[in-house]
Amino acid sequence: MAEKNEQTGVLNIYATYNNTIIHVTDLTGNTISRVTGGMVTKQDRLKANPTTAMFIAKKIEEELKDVGIKNLYVRMRGKTGSHGIGPGANAVIRTLSKDGFRLINIADLTKFSRGGPKKKGGRRGRRV
Repeated sequence: MAEKNEQTGVLNIYATYNNTIIHVTDLTGNTISRVTGGMVTKQDRLKANPTTAMFIAKKIEEELKDVGIKNLYVRMRGKTGSHGIGPGANAVIRTLSKDGFRLINIADLTKFSRGGPKKKGGRRGRRV
């Protein structure tokens, strides 16, 4: 069981194939920390890289240790309608669990489209 002085937080991961965004809140929803791939690297092609995600996790760790959070609920999300979560999410989870954080629950909250409105162009599609 968790000790009395250990607090619990929620780790929100939004990982696409273009960027990785980590947002940590407490259980009431107050923001503790937010770090993105652009804050760690200045090269656009590296923002979704697993190596960059490890550096994001290290920055998050420092701020979580200052607050005293050791237990985390993890909520991952990818781009809506794409084919899965970006490469940065697994690297963040692996780094945090290796460095002593207790991951209580890992949930995938990626939205997916269910048909939606009809596309324009008629029955035979758009003819060029």
